[in-house]
Amino acid sequence: MKRWMFFAYGLANYLLFLAIYAYFCAFTANVITPTSIDEPVVSSWPEAVAINFALLAAFGIQHSTMARPAFKRVWTRIIPQPIERSTYLLASSLALALLLWQWRPIDTLVWNVESSVGRALLWTLFAVGWLMVPIVSLMINHFDLFGLRQVWLYYHGREYEPLPFRTPFLYGHIRHPLYVGWALAFWMTPTMTAGHLLLAIVLTGYMMAAALIEERDLIAHFGQQYAAYRQRVPRYLPRIGGRSGERQISHAAERTLETRV
Repeated sequence: MKRWMFFAYGLANYLLFLAIYAYFCAFTANVITPTSIDEPVVSSWPEAVAINFALLAAFGIQHSTMARPAFKRVWTRIIPQPIERSTYLLASSLALALLLWQWRPIDTLVWNVESSVGRALLWTLFAVGWLMVPIVSLMINHFDLFGLRQVWLYYHGREYEPLPFRTPFLYGHIRHPLYVGWALAFWMTPTMTAGHLLLAIVLTGYMMAAALIEERDLIAHFGQQYAAYRQRVPRYLPRIGGRSGERQISHAAERTLETRV
């Protein structure tokens, strides 16, 4: 019975994440959803900035704190190991849902591209960013990243085993393709409002800071192997005509570099 419950729990959290991810994409594109990031302002500037920053900070703190190895060592004394990743995913989904629900638009225009060619280009890059995040997760191990592999193995009575050290596809050219995808999703818009800009700046800053912390954890875990990979492969932009890194970064390591937002 417990195996069924854990698997159902993991699957439910995965489906919840997919729904919120799709909502987040529509929210930033100003389509379909009942509210959107560029709606007319509903509160004063100071109030909107304070509330939005608090929501972004809450998401960032939850996201990074629960991903740290020291937290996991304590957390798994309470939460069973097979559902630790699914529980992390649930907490992240709820933090993101709260942000989307309570977001205060600030509709002052920062830029508005009127050229049809320019708008088409930016919307294309926007779509590339949102598609890049799940595609990159599939390059490592999508189902391990989102906790499904863990509950599936537990359901079949098998021990969890970390995946091998490798750098598939984009990971052979840049160390953080997930973050590059998120950056495109946040910044590539033909109409940028002050509220949208606040979200883009704060989350981009968060990702850059998180990358430094995560790489420190990866070096502590993998030692010289990851240190050598970091020397060979640039963080965000590929080297033109340069030598790509060896295909050796583990999914277990890259789980901390998520997709997460």
